[in-house]
Amino acid sequence: MKAQLTLVLSLLTVVQIVAQGPNPPEVDSKQEVKKVIETFFDGFHKQDSMIMKSTIADHVVLQTTGRNKEGKTMFRTEEFSKLITSITSIPDSISFEEKLTSFSIQVDRTMANAWVGYEFWLNEKFSHCGINSFQLINFDGEWKIIYLIDTRGRAGCLEE
Repeated sequence: MKAQLTLVLSLLTVVQIVAQGPNPPEVDSKQEVKKVIETFFDGFHKQDSMIMKSTIADHVVLQTTGRNKEGKTMFRTEEFSKLITSITSIPDSISFEEKLTSFSIQVDRTMANAWVGYEFWLNEKFSHCGINSFQLINFDGEWKIIYLIDTRGRAGCLEE
């Protein structure tokens, strides 16, 4: 009886390990996620739609939230294609930069979240700051952005 119990417990342990599947080291996954986000912004700054599109899944959700001039919370969903069009159509006479100021990345198996602080500069003047929250999925070894929401505001952005 004791041998049978030991065998059953051993089999349950093996089944649990196999069910979890291979799990790449978390540190490597975090670096891969960060690289995807940096690549997205590389394309963003170069106004290169192909680079930006290479980092996103087929159906990505893009949202933003903040407060309007009256202090009311605003929230809207945007078409990702409109973001691409607006970025790629910025004339050369306008300079812009989204400076990434911090990264906090969590990974669990095929899902990742990246909380990325930023400052946005337009014609070398501060415009606003906030957080980009990215959700990514690892599609068979390739991380892709599936969801992006950001906050935007001016309060609490720069040390004065």
